[in-house]
Amino acid sequence: MEQSTGRTSGEPQGEAVQAPAPTSVPSGAAEHDNRELLRVLRQPKAQGHMPESEIWRAYMELIRRGEPHVTELFLRSLKGLHRRRALGASELPCSDPCPDEHRLAENPYVGELWKAYKRCIAQRRPGPASVLLRDLEQQLVR
Repeated sequence: MEQSTGRTSGEPQGEAVQAPAPTSVPSGAAEHDNRELLRVLRQPKAQGHMPESEIWRAYMELIRRGEPHVTELFLRSLKGLHRRRALGASELPCSDPCPDEHRLAENPYVGELWKAYKRCIAQRRPGPASVLLRDLEQQLVR
């Protein structure tokens, strides 16, 4: 006797997960030009949730569009947020608006690193998160 997985036989197994749009960018990142997404990377305006999630979604959209040199900007922005969290310089939100956004990455290993990084940030553990950030950087810079 087989158990039903809730999928029909015609549905793809590895379908992409669509993350909700960040609060500072109105619905559908695809509707915005690259300039606005680059601005989100430079100055995330997340209100009530992790700013890291906002820059991740903007980064994934820019990668999908083929924007050159966006990886360096993403890493610089992420390191800046991480530094602020580690120093306790400001109270940044830790609630995760989209726990499945790691699936937006083409490379599953990068997605898992991102998922683990966000989990550490949500639990206010900047030490282990810095190791994951370094691993993430090594994978993206390749």
